[in-house]
Parts: sequence; C-alpha cells; structure tokens
Amino acid sequence: MSIRPTEIKLHQASRLLEVAFEDGARFELPCEYLRVFSPSAEVRGHGPGTETLVTGKEQVNITAIEPVGNYAVRLVFDDGHSTGLYSWNILYDLGRDRESQWQDYLRRLAEAGYQRQV
Repeated sequence: MSIRPTEIKLHQASRLLEVAFEDGARFELPCEYLRVFSPSAEVRGHGPGTETLVTGKEQVNITAIEPVGNYAVRLVFDDGHSTGLYSWNILYDLGRDRESQWQDYLRRLAEAGYQRQV
C-alpha cells in the first residue's frame, strides 16, 4: 500500500525538494540526490548490474514537477533528464534511506576516481 504525499514543494534556490507524507514523515531531498538516483532505465539499467554511476550533477536543479496520475510525479531536471517517474513509494524510500544511499553513492564515486565539484 502506498503512502501518499500531502505536500511537495520545490526550493529552487537551495536545490531541495521537500516532500511531506500522510504518516507525518517529511524529507528534504537534494536535486542532485534525486537525479543520481532517478528511477529511469537510463540510470537504473534494465536489470541487476546494469546501473549507471551518474556524475557531474552537483549543480543540477528541477525545472518542473509534472503529476502522473494519482501515483507519481515526473521531475524535469535542467540537464534535460525527464524520464524517471517518481512514485510515492520511490519518493518515500529515497527520503527514508537517503543517508545510507548517499554514503554508498559517495563510496562508488571514490572507487571510480571521481571528485565531486561542490
């Protein structure tokens, strides 16, 4: 069963998407985080082991949030990426698991020899 958001607010100046859910959870999700963890096939691949390590998105921002039915939003990023559908469950999971996923992402960047440009 899906937990529905009660509020989705974009803070473009700070590049954060704030999402509140009906269970009281509230998450601030950086645009870079949402972009590198996009649920699109371009990022997730078409099966285990086909994921792409997305780099160079430190300054990415969201330019539009488009509703998709009653179950998701499409986030349009200023780098042209717009193919990921962020279901309510995906947004909730990204918020709940943000710290561990972000640390894993930073580890994978280091292993690849990529230095973030903050």
